[in-house]
Amino acid sequence: MKFTPTIGLEIHAELLTKTKMFCDCLNDETELTPNKNICPVCAGHPGTLPVPNKQAVDFVIKTGLALNCMINHRSKFDRKNYFYPDLPKAYQISQYDQPLCKDGFLVLPESGKKIRITRIHLEEDTARIVHEGPSINSGQSASLIDFNRAGVPLMELVTEPDFHSAEDVVAFAKEFQKVLRYVSVSDGDMEKGHLRLEANISIAPEGSQTLGTKVEVKNLNSFRAVGGAVEYEIKRHTQLWNEGRQNEIIQETRGWNDAKGETYTQRSKEEAHDYRYFPEPDIPPMEFLDADIKAITETIVELPSARRERLSSEYNLSAQQVALLVQDSVLCSFYEEAVSEARADVPDISPELIFSYLSSDVKGIESDVGIILAESKLTPAFLADIAVLVHGNTISSRVAKDMLKRVYQSGENPNNIVKQEGLVQVSDESALMAIIQNIITSHADVVAQYKAGKQNALQFLIGKAMAQTKGAANPSVLRELFEKELMR
Repeated sequence: MKFTPTIGLEIHAELLTKTKMFCDCLNDETELTPNKNICPVCAGHPGTLPVPNKQAVDFVIKTGLALNCMINHRSKFDRKNYFYPDLPKAYQISQYDQPLCKDGFLVLPESGKKIRITRIHLEEDTARIVHEGPSINSGQSASLIDFNRAGVPLMELVTEPDFHSAEDVVAFAKEFQKVLRYVSVSDGDMEKGHLRLEANISIAPEGSQTLGTKVEVKNLNSFRAVGGAVEYEIKRHTQLWNEGRQNEIIQETRGWNDAKGETYTQRSKEEAHDYRYFPEPDIPPMEFLDADIKAITETIVELPSARRERLSSEYNLSAQQVALLVQDSVLCSFYEEAVSEARADVPDISPELIFSYLSSDVKGIESDVGIILAESKLTPAFLADIAVLVHGNTISSRVAKDMLKRVYQSGENPNNIVKQEGLVQVSDESALMAIIQNIITSHADVVAQYKAGKQNALQFLIGKAMAQTKGAANPSVLRELFEKELMR
């Protein structure tokens, strides 16, 4: 039989607010001392009153607007009741029937598929449980609770079950992460747990109007894990169906074992009525005017989808080149400013020349010296200067690469370096001929290899000449002169 997978996503993102959701404790994920950033509110003491964080509310509305959502002019918080050690109140303040945002969509960048977004709501995060092995003194295991994360603003996005492949699920997650970073509401760092995904997966016979039994895989903390978990569940369900054991597929919550590449049972899945939602009595409903929503709309910068379209038309870059730039907003802004600076001097300069230096040389320098672009001393204007010098044949590409690394670390002006160290590219044939003849004489064995048909030998000779001129010789002129001289 053929089957159709149906997948929906629930994504949690921690927000970049200064303080927690309902109190003044710091929202500081870098704090290593357990239970330092806590107070009676986030520790769940009786009689405490929560006060909503306005910035967190604005951040969720901003995200909703970026994802084409309708914003509810009236929204409220609800109590989601369940007992777990990381929730000392035995309930979580969340949102149920009146979320901040609803009915949005996100278009996948490559396929163009439109994924509907059911809702985006706001809640408080739980404390962190740390499981420790047997202690030296008692020999017993223990579970410790750190309340530093308790009460951190947590945004949850829920999609419609519009996915039918792991590839589209991963594509959505990556695009959503970009949107979060572009609108500056979350860093979306999955390794640190700031972005956590849950996939709801079912399969049914092809053409069936009824969905199969849904299984939820929770706390997926990497794109690799998301894709792997969805693929695994699709294969597991398919196998059970083919063996006539589809009744063994139960509605449950499963975890993902990254080392084994498989999911495992955690517990049976709760339904909404199990949580006994009711309006949070300590927080009045929130009302938003059109002017409030308009003010937030005006803070939204150009989003990844719009930026892709503009970069493609404005700079004539390939889809792969555009994807690399859009992936990193800092890199993209740096690139555009450098092109603008270069065009001010040379209107017809190729934007691809600057892209090449950023995507290959700068990335190589970063890994070599351990300094990221945002913290380097290379400015867009300096990169533009180097590109203009190469474009005008003032310096060779070899000199440009060396200069780029030097400027990246020192912040020296490229034009000053060229003048002070005499790095202007040498294209004068008479000046180069003496060097060429000396190299030919000194490397008779390599010359013989070239004449025997080994083309790599010529590159060796050119390299020697470039070294003698400290990279200042024009490589094209060198090649032409070497070929003429070796033909004699």
